[in-house]
Amino acid sequence: MTANLKLVVGLGNPGSRYQPTRHNAGVWFVERLARAYNGQFRHQSKFHGDVAEIVIGTAPVKLLRPDTYMNESGRSVGAFAHFYKVPAEQILVAYDELDLDPGVVKLRRGGGGSHNGIRDVIKAVGRDFLRLRIGIGHPGHKSQVTNYVLSRAAKADQDEMEDAVEDAVRMMPRLFDDGEERARTWLHSRKSAAKPYKKKPTGEEPGGASQDD
Repeated sequence: MTANLKLVVGLGNPGSRYQPTRHNAGVWFVERLARAYNGQFRHQSKFHGDVAEIVIGTAPVKLLRPDTYMNESGRSVGAFAHFYKVPAEQILVAYDELDLDPGVVKLRRGGGGSHNGIRDVIKAVGRDFLRLRIGIGHPGHKSQVTNYVLSRAAKADQDEMEDAVEDAVRMMPRLFDDGEERARTWLHSRKSAAKPYKKKPTGEEPGGASQDD
């Protein structure tokens, strides 16, 4: 089944101070996606964020970059989803993931909300949205997490994260044409899948794969 996404959200904190920090990995993704598809962000106060419109293949998609702080992300996502009547199932949210190493990126649907931004989005729209988890690594102890996510990564880790974001952008047409399972399989094995994307002939049956957290 092909994806029917209407909204892609990148979580982070607003302002130049936070832009280069690990916690803004989701923002990096939507900004890179906008550049890849010639989208221009424009501020829309009723959605508490910036909105861009792109077309992936033939599918129109809106991108949302909240201007709320991370733990209030649901205010922005909820306002947009309720205004346009977009169900959670048609939303993808990209965010930084402590439990994945830098350079690792995973796609999954649903689940819990240990991440502050994701927890707030769940409160606003429910938990059945698609998640793009961009690995940033873990500092080793929970007492170090706040400073860690609000700091810049070392160059080697930053390069890995930027590569992961690039591959996630390259996954998007696969997601729309081939569906979640095939896109997930490609993304999770992406080091061996660095070939240019070619759309499958119409009518070809998509393959199956189990979800990998």
